[in-house]
Amino acid sequence: MTIWIAIFYGILQGITEFLPVSSSGHLVLFNKIFGTSDDFVFFSVLLHFATLFAVVIVLWKDIKFLIKNPFSRPAKMIYIATIPTVVIVLLFKGFFEDAFSGNLLPICFVITAVLLAATELFAKKIDGKKMSFKTAALVGVAQGIAVLPGISRSGASICTAVLCGVDRQRASRFSFIISIPIILASIAYELFGAITTGGVILDTPIVPTLFAFVAAFVVGLFCVKFMLTVFQKIKLWWFVGYLIIMAGVSLIV
Repeated sequence: MTIWIAIFYGILQGITEFLPVSSSGHLVLFNKIFGTSDDFVFFSVLLHFATLFAVVIVLWKDIKFLIKNPFSRPAKMIYIATIPTVVIVLLFKGFFEDAFSGNLLPICFVITAVLLAATELFAKKIDGKKMSFKTAALVGVAQGIAVLPGISRSGASICTAVLCGVDRQRASRFSFIISIPIILASIAYELFGAITTGGVILDTPIVPTLFAFVAAFVVGLFCVKFMLTVFQKIKLWWFVGYLIIMAGVSLIV
């Protein structure tokens, strides 16, 4: 992997992690196009870790409150959303890992497009309300399913909350915050596997990965701010059309 391709991956991760278009799907697709790595999961998790830092910086006040108040209602919402995600990932771990081959990308991109279209069509009739425990659990289920490359994690979680009546801005903040424990768990799992086997770490190019990490962090920092301020006004049809195109591209690839 060259430094320039690594930077491209970093920029791609920084943009697509917070837009409802699936960062994992894009990374898997371009990995197939460039043929950069046979084992792309570890590198992908590292890039997700980079954008996690962006989330922590932008939403630090919310996170600080959760740390100081671990038994508050917002904190309980995080726990309730995280539990079904973890259960789904553990139950279908093998299936999710096989999905990183890219075979399901066209279907998953279309699923994300359908979810966004449904939100644009039906959410207009729903008045914004506070997040309930039931909604938090449903969002957690959506986040678990969105481990599949091509199904946008942010898109699935935000749209689920919005369709349950939560306004877009509150849904976006909740979606970004609940990604923190899942990404931390993913990086811990991948590091454990890498340390025990040794091969993945040795095969990961250090310098290009560092450039990719920095690019993902910097771009992600701007994109998460953009999503929190502008997403309320964005027409999701733009992303629907884009995802249909990406489904076609991934089908060809």
